Amino acid sequence: MPVDAALAELVARIGAFHITDRTMKRAQRAIEAAVASGDVDDRARREYLAAAHRYFQSFDAEARSHLRDVDRRLEHVNQVHFNLAAERAVAVKRIEATQGVLHALTGLGEVSP
Repeated sequence: MPVDAALAELVARIGAFHITDRTMKRAQRAIEAAVASGDVDDRARREYLAAAHRYFQSFDAEARSHLRDVDRRLEHVNQVHFNLAAERAVAVKRIEATQGVLHALTGLGEVSP
């Protein structure tokens, strides 16, 4: 059975990934050989598509889990940043207030600079 262009394109696209899963690697090699020979039967097509779906579904779930973790960590970092900025603002106001008092004391001549 001749190879349809969409399948050949998908095989090439998936082939660009660094696949470490043995089952998916085996399926990829088999379909690449079938595409190269120009003869992909329905069984080979179904098996390949099923293997690719399982592999990429798992890969997608892992990537989404990682993204949730990174988002959670970013949220924490943003909260820490916000809290530190607020603490800094309070410290600056305290310095300004104490400097004002110290300046007034010096102006009254009660304390030497």
